[in-house]
Amino acid sequence: MKISGFELSASTSAAELCSQMEGCGLQATQLSAAAKLFSRMQKEECTVFFSFTSNMVSSGLREVIAQMCREKMVNVIITGIGAVEEDFMKSFAPFELGAFDLDDKKLHSKGINRIGNILVDNKHYIHLEKKLQPFFEKEYQKQQKLGRMLAPHEIIADLAVQITDKNSFLYWCHKNKIPVFCPAPTDGALGLQLYFFRQKRKDFGIDVAGDLRPLGQLVLDAKKKGGLILGGGFAKHHLIGANLLAGGLDYAVYVSTGSQYDGSLTGARTNEAQSWGKISPNAKSAYVECDASIALPLIVCHALKEAGK
Repeated sequence: MKISGFELSASTSAAELCSQMEGCGLQATQLSAAAKLFSRMQKEECTVFFSFTSNMVSSGLREVIAQMCREKMVNVIITGIGAVEEDFMKSFAPFELGAFDLDDKKLHSKGINRIGNILVDNKHYIHLEKKLQPFFEKEYQKQQKLGRMLAPHEIIADLAVQITDKNSFLYWCHKNKIPVFCPAPTDGALGLQLYFFRQKRKDFGIDVAGDLRPLGQLVLDAKKKGGLILGGGFAKHHLIGANLLAGGLDYAVYVSTGSQYDGSLTGARTNEAQSWGKISPNAKSAYVECDASIALPLIVCHALKEAGK
């Protein structure tokens, strides 16, 4: 294929732009390949496993992820508990836009927390505490009734029932029965609130291993397995690691800004996962070195157009 430029107009759609990126070279070509591969996952009988880091939900990608769940573009979600708690918090009040170069000492004195150029007031966490403490009590009573601890996906599903905000990905996961798995449920603010709750209910716990069987079964039951992975960390590894059970992913799209040269999983490319058998040797894959807040909306626009939506 020859390098080709763009033919743009005021009416060029995001999906058309994504298609034109194919011949551009650099990361534009990678993004176009990722969009086409994700669209292919939608057309085939493929179970789509989707992982993302919590900062994706901190941003406006929350609404994109919610739409993906509403449109049933993904079948399984694996993420950090930060994504769960922030989705829950934003269902009551929005976060604010700030800047990357704000004075963090001044922000701290005002009770404001910064995630890049996104600001989260402490009032969100105060409200979270008011909601989580009675929620944990209900989960504790459920634990007592069942005679066992609940798995992370069960607790997250119960939390999702309380959400009425249609911009929430948890709301649509509940509606469309999309399981949300979390291998590190005690991280973040939810983990801190769990610490406080256990001061009075010392026998309350979370069965972290309880996610493994249903996730593994979804892998084993899948005719084809696709992975859409934003960022890295434990959510990324949990997704690709689970797919070791059945020969690795058949399709894989990575979107990350991480470097592979420090050996971190966040920056690891798809071919590294093939050395472990987490991605099949014959898999179709794409790696986009880009901020997901730019890449994901374009990928989803392309998929929606291909699906005629």
